[in-house]
Formats: sequence, C-alpha cells, structure tokens
Amino acid sequence: MKPKQAYSRREFLELSGKTTLATAAVIGGFPSIVPASVFGKNAPSNRITIGAIGTGRISRGHDLPGVWQYDQALITAVCDLDRNRAEDAKTLVNQYYTKKTGKDYDGVRVYTDYRELLNNKDIDAVLVSTPDHWHAPIVIQAVQAGKDVYMQKPASLTIAEGRMMADAVKRSGRIVQVGSQQRSSRQFRYAAELVRNGRIGELKTVYVGLPGDPSGEEEPQMPVPKNLNYDMWLGTTPEVYYTEKRVHPVVGYDRPGWLRCEQFGAGMITGWGSHHIDCSHWAMNTELTGPVEIWGKADFPKSGLWDVHGIFRTEARYANGVHMIVSNELPNGIKFEGTEGWIFVSRGDASVTASDPIAKQQAAKALDASDPKLLTSEIGPNEIHLPVSKEHHGNWLESIASKKDPIAPAEIGHRSCSACLLHHAAMKLNRKLYWDPAKEQFKNDAEANRLLSRPQRAPYAIKV
Repeated sequence: MKPKQAYSRREFLELSGKTTLATAAVIGGFPSIVPASVFGKNAPSNRITIGAIGTGRISRGHDLPGVWQYDQALITAVCDLDRNRAEDAKTLVNQYYTKKTGKDYDGVRVYTDYRELLNNKDIDAVLVSTPDHWHAPIVIQAVQAGKDVYMQKPASLTIAEGRMMADAVKRSGRIVQVGSQQRSSRQFRYAAELVRNGRIGELKTVYVGLPGDPSGEEEPQMPVPKNLNYDMWLGTTPEVYYTEKRVHPVVGYDRPGWLRCEQFGAGMITGWGSHHIDCSHWAMNTELTGPVEIWGKADFPKSGLWDVHGIFRTEARYANGVHMIVSNELPNGIKFEGTEGWIFVSRGDASVTASDPIAKQQAAKALDASDPKLLTSEIGPNEIHLPVSKEHHGNWLESIASKKDPIAPAEIGHRSCSACLLHHAAMKLNRKLYWDPAKEQFKNDAEANRLLSRPQRAPYAIKV
C-alpha cells in the first residue's frame, strides 16, 4: 500500500506526533483531548487508529472530517460494499493527510467487507456510517472484536436489535458514541438545563417538529453495478430487486433513496426524531426510560418505491405526566412548554451535510423563549449542570482515552431510538398503545409486540 515516496503509518505518526497537543488545542475550539499523562509527550504511536465502515454522504461530509481534525486519531482504513465509494474514501483521506503533513501519504487500506476490517488488530476503533439497518449488527460485532465505536444514529432498525446492541456494548466495556451530535451543541444543552432547573416552571408539554419525506414513483429493476455487493448491502432485510433509487446514487453523494424505504429504516421519525426526541429526553430527565402511552396517525404512500411515512402527528405520555407531540407540521426543533413559559431550540441554519432536509425558514432561530430574559439566565453552582461536549467526535476520542462514558452512550441512544420506533408503531396501528419501559414490551398487545423485531435473512442475522 506504500509507493516509493509515501510514508508508512509509523513514519506518519513520528512526523505529525510532534504537533499533536498543539493542534488539538486549537482545531474546532476543542481542547487537548488526551492529556500527556495518558499518551506521553512523545508517544505518537499510541494514537487511536480508526477504520471507517460505510463511506457515503454522511461519512464524507461529517464523520471522516469530524475525526481527522484531531491529531490523536489516525484513519488507517476505509470500507464500503461499493468498491468505487471505498476507493473514493481512500483518496479523500490520503489527500487530507498529504495536505496536513506536506508529504505524499498513502497509508489508507481499502476493504469491501467490514468483517475483514474488524479482524485487523492494528485498528483500535471504527466509525459506523452505514444505512440504518446495518448499524446494530456492525456495532455488536465491532465491540465483540474489541473496537471502540462511533455509530451513526438511529441506534437500530428495531427495538429488539437496539436492546441486543446496548447489552453487547455493556458486556464489552467498549466506548460507543451514538451520533446524536445535538448533545454537543451549546443551545441544546443550555435549553435542557433551563428546563431541568425549572426556569419555565413545571414542564407540561414538549412539541417536536421534524422534516418530512415525499413519496416517489415506481422504479424499474436495474442490473446490479459490478462494484456493489448488493446481497450484503441488503443484509438482514428481505431480498428485493436492485434499482438505483433504492440504494444510493451510482455517481455522486446526494441524499440516498434507502432513507425513504421502510425496509431499511422508519423515515424521518427515526432519521431526525433520534436527534430531537433524544434532546427532549435530556431535558425531561427520561433518558433511561420511555413513554408509557403512545398514539397517533400518519399518511403512508399507497404506491411507489419510497414508502416511509408522510404527513403525521403522534403523541406520547410519560410516567412523569409530560405530554409529547411529534409532527412534521410543527417548526423543526423542540418547544418545551411549562407552567411559567416556554423555550424553543433548534439547529437554526446549521446542517450536517449539504443535502439535509432542513426547513430553514421554520427554524432560523436556534434558541427562543417566551421571555427573552430566560435566555440570559445563569445556571448556578448548586443547580443541575449537564455534561459538556464541545464537539461530538472529539468527545468520543476523549472518552476512549479516559474510559468514561461519552455524551451519547449506547444505552441512551437505544432509548431515544426506541421512543421513535414506538411513535412509528402507533402510526402503523393507528390506535393507542401502552408501553412498559422496564420490560420493553407493549402491555397485553401481541399485535404491537410483533413490531418489536423483524425476521432476519441468512446469513446476515445478528449473532450475540
């Protein structure tokens, strides 16, 4: 993998290690992640080596740049079931390190099977940036292989898979960060602290606004591209014919079609719901539980390839009495309404990738309140202070070094995803459901409990 004038991994580490602490202190405003007591001033060989699994839109635009900005990390491998995308990622990473070091660099290895990457003992940690249906299976195998993991949200395709994933992470002792990066945005943390500390009185209602997804046309069967392992891409899900809009663009990295196919995910209720419901739970102090009642309805396409929910409104009630309303007809963001006022929080104009479906006109203000004075309120030393993360990928790297939980650990990510999937179940059944958060089962409802898992296609079924 090393041409005549390229640097080996060891040579690269020695070259760039001299500036590790200085660079980490200034990039992205994030302080030095790993103290000298952990790595040692001149111990660049202890850098965290990382493999990227799934190298599409979210990987190229968010996860790879999120990690390579830190000198404590070194991306040494990329993997994708689409060989063209894997090769593109290799070029992208090599070019970044070449520019960073000022020397030709070709130290990135290409894989087309994530299992081979996980077997590489020289890789310490992995980024999992695959389609939703592959999140939980790969994370389970990664922690079993002794890797720390940064995984894209949502945590799982089903609640049963999510429970298996969270349990596997707990048994392994590995550090897993769920990509709920809003927890690393100051306005979401501050909003949660204001709510937790009673600035709007007793919390009564939470309004969660999500983007929507349009339906599509029927799509013809197409030949599977030679560069794509389509059978493995389908994974645990049923075998269906290949068409480009079911998977991802053959050319380019625009928003992929699989996001709108229920076979691979639940649509915006988990795609964006995993962010906003997660931050709602943060403010509600319900991160390790879930709602007890869920109801609502949604419009689903009657034809076409893309079949995730369209217009919807679902509601939930928690054991503490808080009422949550989730709809794509609300402004994109979260509104906390209490007995003494309200707070609204959103990403504002920020986006993760250029093709994010953000309704900017509806969410231009990142933080708002019924009384502007609320937004200058200081959280006192004896009040509730939530954990601080200045950048999500950096927080993960810091946690790997400290062996302390990251800002979005697997169990909390599972609970957030579960709540989203409960709303999805209510859409499907169009009636009130009663949930037991401790047992993670619907109460006396066999029909609803059948939605907790899906049949898994061999040979890709999850093995724990």
